[in-house]
Amino acid sequence: MRALETLRILVIAPARHAVRQPHAGGLEAAVWDRVRWLRGRGHEVTLAAAAGSDFLGPSSAFTLPSPAWDDPASLSDTAYPDGYPLVLERAMDRLLRVVGSPSRPFDVVDNHSLDPAPILWSRDAGVPVVTTLHTPPLPGMVAAGRAVHDAPHRFVAVSGHTARAWSAEGIDAFVFPNGVDTDRWSRGRGGASWVWFGRIVPEKAPHLAMDAARRAGAHIVLAGRVGDVAYFDREIAPRLGGGAQYVGPLRQPELCALVGGSAVALVTPVWEEPFGLVGAEALSTGTPVVAFAEGGVPEVLHGLPGTAVVPPGDVDALALAASELALLGTDPPSRRQVRRAAVRRHALSRRHRDVERVLAFTAKAPVPQTAAESAPALAAFDLRATGL
Repeated sequence: MRALETLRILVIAPARHAVRQPHAGGLEAAVWDRVRWLRGRGHEVTLAAAAGSDFLGPSSAFTLPSPAWDDPASLSDTAYPDGYPLVLERAMDRLLRVVGSPSRPFDVVDNHSLDPAPILWSRDAGVPVVTTLHTPPLPGMVAAGRAVHDAPHRFVAVSGHTARAWSAEGIDAFVFPNGVDTDRWSRGRGGASWVWFGRIVPEKAPHLAMDAARRAGAHIVLAGRVGDVAYFDREIAPRLGGGAQYVGPLRQPELCALVGGSAVALVTPVWEEPFGLVGAEALSTGTPVVAFAEGGVPEVLHGLPGTAVVPPGDVDALALAASELALLGTDPPSRRQVRRAAVRRHALSRRHRDVERVLAFTAKAPVPQTAAESAPALAAFDLRATGL
């Protein structure tokens, strides 16, 4: 199905990792799905992203520099090598010259960058920008957001929790939860093993999932990219063997098969998790989910069958809840029920149609000072609907 109106859209990804499979994390997966869906709707979509990304065109203007680490052991998802911020700043200045050129090649910018520069384009070049907030408040982005109050710019957040955190910093945002391609994340048959998947970094705490599985006498499989080598060597490697296995990063079809072939999925953030896409993905395969009640994760699971949330960091509660839910993970009727509910709540097409309408609206109209002031004009779009 094509969109009612074709838009020329520039989608800006974070520059840290290439947007391709196996995905570096949920943010990259969300951008990959966004580009693919918008193009499927008939929009003219250009992606600005790190070298090696899918969907990049031939122009180097849209290739963003990703950080290069001289020592692999220093690799980090939270820091940058010396000199990298200046390199990225120059790349953003180059991209601004394209975006703000007299030819006006884009109707709207769909911004997922964690760099403040694209937010300011709405003020400095008058380019309509929709920025999705994927993280807790970042000082540079907060400062930029405060500077564009009367520019053609709008913020949206991936959860109510994230929207409230940014609102406390003076940045208003509408809530648009992430979605899952429930055609690609298909129902699996379940199995005996537990599963944990995502970025292997301290704030995701997969070592606590391993501890819970060990206490319950369960076998657990970990999948994902190592985003902190020191953490992996210190906390993950010593726990491997016996009942714990690490299979590395997987492309989506292989990851879906792993998750859908598991009894239960564990989600163990120990930080203010903005959304928790892995929970929605697991439920789409019919696999039950038990999670720490951190950040936006409870919103993802709220009211859905085959789910449980436990106090953050409580490994005993995690082990007990996972053991109980694992009994459902091999029951075909229960798995069908879990998947049906997940599809109704998290289907990608529903989420992206809302985003498409916001992009179209922002491309045409100036944005008032706050989200609250713009609500009457946008009421027809049901922008605040989260499915909860």
